[in-house]
Amino acid sequence: MSSFDFDLFVIGGGSGGVRAARMAAGRGARVALAETLGTDGLGGTCVNVGCIPKKLYSYAAHYHDAFEESRGFGWELDAAPTFNWSTLKANRTKEISRLNGVYANLLRGSGVTVINGFARIDGPHAITVATLNADGSPGHQSCTAANILIATGGTPFVPHFTGREHVITSNEVFDLDPFPQRLLVVGGGYIACEFASIFNGLGAKVTQLYRGEQVLRGFDDEIRHFVAGEMQKSGVDLRLNAGVVDIRKTADGLRAELEDGNVVMADAVLYATGRKPNVQGLGLEALGVAQGAQGEVIVNEHYRTNVPSIWAVGDVTNRVQLTPVALGEAMVVVDQLFGPAPGKAPRSMGYEFIPTAVFTHPSIGTVGYSEAQAREKFGAVTVFRSEFKALRHTLSGSSERTLMKLIVDTASDRVVGLHMVGAEAGEVVQGFAVAMKAGATKAVFDSTIGIHPTAAEEFVTMRDPVKS
Repeated sequence: MSSFDFDLFVIGGGSGGVRAARMAAGRGARVALAETLGTDGLGGTCVNVGCIPKKLYSYAAHYHDAFEESRGFGWELDAAPTFNWSTLKANRTKEISRLNGVYANLLRGSGVTVINGFARIDGPHAITVATLNADGSPGHQSCTAANILIATGGTPFVPHFTGREHVITSNEVFDLDPFPQRLLVVGGGYIACEFASIFNGLGAKVTQLYRGEQVLRGFDDEIRHFVAGEMQKSGVDLRLNAGVVDIRKTADGLRAELEDGNVVMADAVLYATGRKPNVQGLGLEALGVAQGAQGEVIVNEHYRTNVPSIWAVGDVTNRVQLTPVALGEAMVVVDQLFGPAPGKAPRSMGYEFIPTAVFTHPSIGTVGYSEAQAREKFGAVTVFRSEFKALRHTLSGSSERTLMKLIVDTASDRVVGLHMVGAEAGEVVQGFAVAMKAGATKAVFDSTIGIHPTAAEEFVTMRDPVKS
């Protein structure tokens, strides 16, 4: 490897790229990382315009309900609380800047060379980074590397239609000015549902459109219907089998004409209609790097492309678009290239029983198979279900309900699906994901003592199946 400038060159400073760069440098490799946003954008989508700011805004939205619910617990507010959108934005910006700095310090402390600019792959071992000179004029930096890792993530996808120039994506929604009193959300995936819940909680009048029969395709059907009902109950105007014909700017705001002839007026229109791999301008076609229909980089089980010196991890491969998945994939690559950590076996990545959360209001936590998926894979399954009003809401005055569901492979008694809709669902499900990864059976669940009084204890107290 000494004939190259670097042992590993990472393109993209998101979660997967930063993890791979740091860990490789920690193994003694000479590592460089290029990020178009420089140190101000380190952390990628998750830190800058994804998981972190989204959850901070979700916390903010929950306070609206908390103020109302506090009355049932004896709290008397002298005046109605008011929400300051500018304060939330400023505080979020400050926190994201702090995290950008943390990532930069971690890279520098590991000995990684960080290059600010857009990287293009010119050959199996050649990279050119478009940079800016000290006087602001365009410049470039060329270098070579034994291996190149693509970790450029994904980018929002907006279909072509009349008025497309008037819409925003999840990249811009955090900094809208002014706060949109009327927000139209187009899409039915987790990003669309999360922002519909968030802005509804912050006080906007939210209309959500989805062309399909029900939101959150790919999740358990019962969970989908339950969440949709809870969102509607809280004030989101959710319209299914509905799409946009065009969007026009008027004196009264943005006018969206729908396929059924109805019109929705909005101050902002958020399109959350999916994401696509961020591969534009990387030079993959000229190199012959295999790509899929969406542009995703095709890799083998070790995340190597058909060009042996080029690797890819994270959303750019369009496998499972989750930050912790990108982190896990990055570690597989580091172990493949530079060997595992002392005393450890080389890592591998499994995609079964990956837990995930959706920060709708109420939130979703899920791990394993949906009921339909489980029936297709295992045949006979046994389903346990519990729906109830959480203890908190016996005094809060809220009508919010909680749903919990277990799916068991009847033949082996193994719990293969666990789903929850309710407060802190992600926190609850994370612990159960460990048990399921370890192969816990329903008998193990039944023999586990619950923590009382909690919602989580329902998962170990469900005894009577509702379906088999």
